[in-house]
Amino acid sequence: MQFGVLSPFTVIGGDPTMVRDYALQLEAMGVDFLEIPDHVLGANPATAEDVGGRGVMANNPYHDPFVLLGYLAGCTTRLGFSTGVLILPQRQTALVAKQAACLDVLSGGRFRLGIGVGWNPVEFTGLNENFHNRGRRSEEQVQVMQALWAQEYVTFKGRYHTLEDAGISPRPQSGRIPLWYGGHHEHTLPRIAKWGDGWMPNAYPPDQSALDIFTDLRRLTEKEGRDPAQMGIEVWTSCGDGDEAQWRQEVAFWKKAGASHICLTTTFNRRHHKRIAGKTAADHMAATKRYHQAIADVL
Repeated sequence: MQFGVLSPFTVIGGDPTMVRDYALQLEAMGVDFLEIPDHVLGANPATAEDVGGRGVMANNPYHDPFVLLGYLAGCTTRLGFSTGVLILPQRQTALVAKQAACLDVLSGGRFRLGIGVGWNPVEFTGLNENFHNRGRRSEEQVQVMQALWAQEYVTFKGRYHTLEDAGISPRPQSGRIPLWYGGHHEHTLPRIAKWGDGWMPNAYPPDQSALDIFTDLRRLTEKEGRDPAQMGIEVWTSCGDGDEAQWRQEVAFWKKAGASHICLTTTFNRRHHKRIAGKTAADHMAATKRYHQAIADVL
C-alpha cells in the first residue's frame, strides 16, 4: 500500500522555498506521493456564504496544481504526485489533457490525475462554464482526454466536444495517464468502473460501510468487463486525534480491505477526519513524521 500526504500549503502558505523543502523532506522520509487540492477562484469572505462548512475563500492560498507540481517535479527525483482533485468540468478538456501529458513527461511518469466535478458555483461562473451539466460533461471530457493521450490524431464528435483530426504533443510515453476519481455522488462509481483507474473517497471511516462500497465498485468494474483487482482505491486518514496504536489499527484495516493507497491529511476537518492544531510548516511536518514512523511497517 502506497503512503502519501495531502498538501498543507493552503494553511501554511505557498512560499517557493518552503514548498520545495517540504516536498524534499517527504521524499527523504520515504513518502510515496504528494497530493495537491485545486481551486481556481475563491469568494470574498466578507460577503460569501460558507457552502456546507467548506466554502473556499479568496484568501485561502491554492497554487495551480500543474504549475506547482511542475515546479516540484524539477526539485525531486522519486516522489510521486497526484491531484486531489482537479475540478475537471470547469476547465477546457484539451488543455487539461495537454497539461497533464506535459507534467507526466517532465516528471518521468510520476503523476496521477485525480479528478472531480466540483461543488462551488462561484468558480464555474467565473470560468464561464456550466455548473449544472458538469457531471454529464465530465464523462465526455474523460473520453476525449484518454483519446488524446493514446492517439497521435483524434477525430471526435460528441455532445460537448468536437475534434477534427487533431492531437497533442508531447503525449505520455505509455499512452495513458492514471485517471482517478474523487467524490461520492451516486454516478461516481459507474464512471470509475467504465473509465477510471482508481477511486479517492474520503467519506468512509474504517468500518463496514467502506467494505460495502468497495464491494459495489468491484462488482461494477467486473460488470464493465474490467479486472477489479486492477482498480486502485485511495483512502484518506488524519492524525488530529488518536494515537499510534489507533493509527496502526486503521492502516491495517485499510490494507486488509484492499486499499492500494492511503493519504494523510493534517488539514482536513470534516466527517471523521480531524486536523492538527498546529499551523506552521514545522507543525505539519512533525505530525507527518510521527504518523509515518508509527505506521510504516504496517503498509
